[in-house]
Amino acid sequence: MSAELEPSPSERYAAARRRAARSRTQLAAFREQLGFELDDFQDAGCEALEAGHGVLVAAPTGAGKTVVGEFAVHLALAAGRKAFYTTPIKALSNQKYGDLVRRYGPDQVGLLTGDTTVNGDAPVVVMTTEVLRNMLYAGSAALDGLGYVVMDEVHYLADRFRGPVWEEVIIHLAPDVQLVSLSATVSNAEEFGDWLEMVRGDTSVIVSEHRPVPLGQHVLARGDLHDLYAGHVDPTAPGVNPPINPELVEALRRRERATGGPAGYGGRGRGDRGYRGRGSVPGSAVRAPFKPTPRFAVVELLDDAGLLPAIVFIFSRAGCQGAVSQCLAAGLRLTTPAQEEEIRQVVEERCATIPPEDLQVLGYWEWSEALARGLAAHHAGLLPVFKETVEELFSRGLVKVVFATETLALGINMPARSVVLEKLVKWDGSAHVDVTPGEYTQLTGRAGRRGIDTEGHAVVLDHPGLDPVALAGLASKRLYPLRSSFRPTYNMAVNLVAQVGRERAREVLETSFAQFQADRGVVGLAKQAQAHTEALDGYAEAMRCHLGDFAEYAQLRRSITEREQGLSREATRERRAAVARSFEALRAGDVVRVPTGRRAGYGVVLDPGSDAGFEGPRPTVLMTDRQVRRITVADVPGGVAKVGSVRIPRGFSGRQPAARRALAADLRDWVAENGDDHHSRGRQGGRGRPERQSTTDDAELAALRRKLRAHPCHACPDREEHARWAERWDRLRREHAALVSRIEGRTSSIARVFDRICDVLLTLGYLERSADPLGPDDPAPAGAGSDEVVVTRSGQWLRRLYAENDLLVAECLRRGVWDDLDAPGLAAAVSTVVYSARRDDREGEPRIPGGPAGKLGRALDETVRIWSELDDLEDDHTIESTGPLDLGIVEAVHRWAAGRSLDAVLKGSELAAGDFVRWCKQVIDLLDQIAQAAPTPRVRDVAHRAVVALRRGVVAYSSL
Repeated sequence: MSAELEPSPSERYAAARRRAARSRTQLAAFREQLGFELDDFQDAGCEALEAGHGVLVAAPTGAGKTVVGEFAVHLALAAGRKAFYTTPIKALSNQKYGDLVRRYGPDQVGLLTGDTTVNGDAPVVVMTTEVLRNMLYAGSAALDGLGYVVMDEVHYLADRFRGPVWEEVIIHLAPDVQLVSLSATVSNAEEFGDWLEMVRGDTSVIVSEHRPVPLGQHVLARGDLHDLYAGHVDPTAPGVNPPINPELVEALRRRERATGGPAGYGGRGRGDRGYRGRGSVPGSAVRAPFKPTPRFAVVELLDDAGLLPAIVFIFSRAGCQGAVSQCLAAGLRLTTPAQEEEIRQVVEERCATIPPEDLQVLGYWEWSEALARGLAAHHAGLLPVFKETVEELFSRGLVKVVFATETLALGINMPARSVVLEKLVKWDGSAHVDVTPGEYTQLTGRAGRRGIDTEGHAVVLDHPGLDPVALAGLASKRLYPLRSSFRPTYNMAVNLVAQVGRERAREVLETSFAQFQADRGVVGLAKQAQAHTEALDGYAEAMRCHLGDFAEYAQLRRSITEREQGLSREATRERRAAVARSFEALRAGDVVRVPTGRRAGYGVVLDPGSDAGFEGPRPTVLMTDRQVRRITVADVPGGVAKVGSVRIPRGFSGRQPAARRALAADLRDWVAENGDDHHSRGRQGGRGRPERQSTTDDAELAALRRKLRAHPCHACPDREEHARWAERWDRLRREHAALVSRIEGRTSSIARVFDRICDVLLTLGYLERSADPLGPDDPAPAGAGSDEVVVTRSGQWLRRLYAENDLLVAECLRRGVWDDLDAPGLAAAVSTVVYSARRDDREGEPRIPGGPAGKLGRALDETVRIWSELDDLEDDHTIESTGPLDLGIVEAVHRWAAGRSLDAVLKGSELAAGDFVRWCKQVIDLLDQIAQAAPTPRVRDVAHRAVVALRRGVVAYSSL
């Protein structure tokens, strides 16, 4: 080293002073416990924390940001204060509880997850964020002495359903509590940090995009593993538009030549950006359809390449289970005899409490055999104790491959050497959508085990429509913006009003991250509105006509178009009404002919479907191919008519294949004898579409056309040129009006929603304008004047209900709708409030124990009626309402609470055991709240008994 680069004596002295000072800090003591060196971002976060700042740490999955949270725990214990460690899900709480117990011992650490309480008075308590929110609203004594709160996975506040809880906690924590927020790498960390600084005070924002274990990007195509990027590209910093590996491009071209295109036919597929090159896609014959690499072959290839353990993300539960079955059928085995023995021992210990009679219905034998071979599935439909076992075995390196849905990407510590994505498209509940850069980063972030692997590997399997350029965009971007999902709720409103009054509550809500983002967004919208104004002036000048007011002329043209469209819609309504009338004449046993569409052919009516609601009747029909289908107005635009009849046997059930076969055979016999005759008669003189109303007969339309022809601008030789500018002007004018409305709507938008919620609560009597709503023994909040809005006695019950349908539950309790139910009945009724079927779990009409006229049936009818009333009230106040009630697990929950076996509960149902347990846990959570909040002692007692009745067997095995 040259002399001029050596530090001076004074610099060496200063450095020595700094080292000595650091050696006396709590951070130095913490470092001694770790046994490894801290990364720069971990050091920076811990130093800021010890200096008294709040901290936001945003770093990639697996980077070790939880170390900063653990240092907060260390500081709390050193100072004799409390630390709460919060997580978004119970599984992560359980895992973190285990980590802290191993470090500090069981006496120092507690766990609170709603249904699990362990040492809740300990100085360090791990809990779900909802538990802390409930403590804050209740003014719990457990908050005394609280010094630090760690919010792990804080980016979860973007979650639509549970995210608002994070903001409630951040806003309501006492000012002297230091907050440690741990987040995945988000592109707007500074914005989130600015908000934290505003509501919590001094906050240090530490962002790290460096992965401690570099991540390689690959594509598995035609049986070979190819690097995604060209050889000279650094995969850890690929830059913008990195060049693609030529060998990969050639492999994809060969695949397309073999299959005739990205989707099995000639032509370019979705997402093509030209990488295929000219002439690479054949334009003529269809080739063989694309066949994906079998899943067992993918596992074998990963094993040969030394890339196990691996997580294979398949965005389908059935796909995950099918992958395991496929690997078992192929005879795949990834474990040694010693590992297999260890796995079987863990499985037997974990599942020892499950009754033998439940093992078959749970699929235990195939599941345990797969584990013994080093294979497993992991998804929300899996029994919780099964998921816990998979997680333990994978983290111990005994299970080598886990086929998982994206739920595994959140928080749970299950690192792997490689992560595989079968596709880059997933179902989001309503449509198939592309995986976003943020989701891709979150999923592949599991690859690369710190301290074990020198590199992690992300592998995407070749599939139709795969575009390596688009994949490179996903892999190279760090675009994961954090967007608030905060919204006031009824429970939040009564709690805030009870604590600080309505006006102060409005001010509190205006400090939310949602309002912070909305206000910032207004700046950009205002600039956009200004640009619109300038463009509108230009368009107005371009459409100017020397013969007259062209804006007036353009308005006439638009009025004519709108009238023509209105007449067309009216004619369509008339046609639909005529078709609906043809449905209303049908009766069970009628033979109908569906003339066109996907459901063309003959069918026999099983159920006329006359009570289907505003969409009109939807007859249920058995077709000649034995398929039972519902016919809608859209299926038969020309209507249907009875062409004959067949006898439906008494007691016929469309669910029984044999009954369907027999009736379909009778229908085919009838068609063979009569079909052609009815077909020809139908074509000659059957029901047709109603005649479309002629636009020439409409007086209003005729008058508008006369005015148009008489207008001076009608004779302008440049009329159509002016009209094009007028159309642009009108389109932009409407966009500008919507933009202005958005700007106006964003200012104080959260407080306005809160006001509307308070208006609903005033209407229903949960709030009232009175200084003394509870009587002389219950004084109003401090500072409440005679016009102050305060919480009524009914509102006090609502304060204790945290369900998404909190107001509905409160109304059912207040009106006594559930008063006469026993424990199984109350559990079943509560299930309708929490349950929402997955798309593929929806079945036919639910069966109600005791029948529609029984106690439960009447209670459910009344519950639905109250929901409908509230839905109308919310609509009147422009409040987004919750979805309709779902009775899909009423029978299953009732049976379980009545003591029936798991086999009896799930028999004949498509409900997975894991889903059933998860929904039972949510029913138990709400029943626990009802046991505290119900106005009558009897309902509180029944709720307690319902909790006990549900919390047994498989529901009680797991802490999840």
